[in-house]
Amino acid sequence: MQFSKTLMLGATVAGLLTTGFAVAQEQYIGLPSYRVGAYAAGGTALYGGWIDYMQMLNQRDGGVGGVKLTWEECETEYNNARGVECYERMKNRGPTGNTVFQPLSTGITYSVLDRVAVDKIPLVTMGYGRTDAADGRVFPWVFPLITTYWSQNTAKIKFIGQQEGGMDKLKGKKIVNLYHDSAYGNETIPVLNAQAERYGFTIVHIPVAHPGNEQQSQWLRIRQERPDWVILRGWGVMNPTAIRTAARTGFPREKIVGVWWSGSEEDVIPAGDAAKGYIAAGFNVAGKNFPVVQEIEKHVYAKNLGNMEDKSRVGSVLYNRGVVHGIITVEAIRKAQEKYGTGKSLTPEQVRWGFENLDIDEARLAELGAEGFLPPLKTSCENHEGSGMVKFQQWDGTRWNVITDWIEADQELVRPMIEASAAAYAAEKGITPRDCSKEM
Repeated sequence: MQFSKTLMLGATVAGLLTTGFAVAQEQYIGLPSYRVGAYAAGGTALYGGWIDYMQMLNQRDGGVGGVKLTWEECETEYNNARGVECYERMKNRGPTGNTVFQPLSTGITYSVLDRVAVDKIPLVTMGYGRTDAADGRVFPWVFPLITTYWSQNTAKIKFIGQQEGGMDKLKGKKIVNLYHDSAYGNETIPVLNAQAERYGFTIVHIPVAHPGNEQQSQWLRIRQERPDWVILRGWGVMNPTAIRTAARTGFPREKIVGVWWSGSEEDVIPAGDAAKGYIAAGFNVAGKNFPVVQEIEKHVYAKNLGNMEDKSRVGSVLYNRGVVHGIITVEAIRKAQEKYGTGKSLTPEQVRWGFENLDIDEARLAELGAEGFLPPLKTSCENHEGSGMVKFQQWDGTRWNVITDWIEADQELVRPMIEASAAAYAAEKGITPRDCSKEM
């Protein structure tokens, strides 16, 4: 924290020398949140954690590098058209425009994908969105950080292989992919098909219509298919509905593996005892026993400045994921300040450089009070994702228990698929990929 205080002092002195008085600078961040509608439970926790992290930095450190963090929410209701409206409404706000757009929606991501390159605003899709955007040569403005859906699914199949006694034991098995029938849900079908071919298992894709509160026909088919495992790719009310319906049909919950958007307290608590044994992936963990969460409680909630009306949700999976969004966004700003200077509002284009040059190693995570909270993250011109590491957790009826260490993604499979898909997109759009050797 001495680093931040030193930067603040330097910025204040510079302001006094040049103007005779200190000028407060701000870094504006527009938040396309969703606090109403079918997915409100997820949106309130995610954006609540993110806002609380920024509030903590403002209260404790006076912001970042002498610059106060400011933010504004725009309600999207998880609706693509509303998401685009929010993007347009916020893109020119603040002293330099919107620092970054993070819609927490694959559909909205696709809807603004072409706009961000024109407007020069980084689009961050942490753990969601278009997977081939991990190729920064074709998608310089898009950052599917930490891990993509394709990487996560290779980790899922590795996990299932471990449970079966080895990847060779997957041959002849049957896996059902029960997915939200949307851009988000459809995103992993190509990689699952590739893995089925590689390892010799059968994959059955079964869609569930939005919002997912009716699944009788889907689980009837699952009972007829008699799969060895079910991958649950849901969101919102679809998740507890799937878990309850699985219990009624007699399918073992310990054979269901959910995506990280199906692995929160909001997904299992409404399902009651039916959720015991259910497993889900994650790129962050739950709990309040991390210094970063304790700092939020000390500097934000102790002053009655918290964003969460229900304080019991602080430390939950999705709240902590919101904190992860805050951490990585702020670390990108810090990185950009190293290149472009502190004590002033940076442009979105400058912060884009910060996202592309992140290097959050274990030592930095410890400094942030987030050791073990999320995996290390390193990005580059070519790699806008990071390591793609995933942990798995299991619900015991009361809390989530982490049951694996970080599992590496199968980049040998995923990266060629990413590059092929990105190249096809570049050809379709007439994009000349960047030469990353010239970006050094």
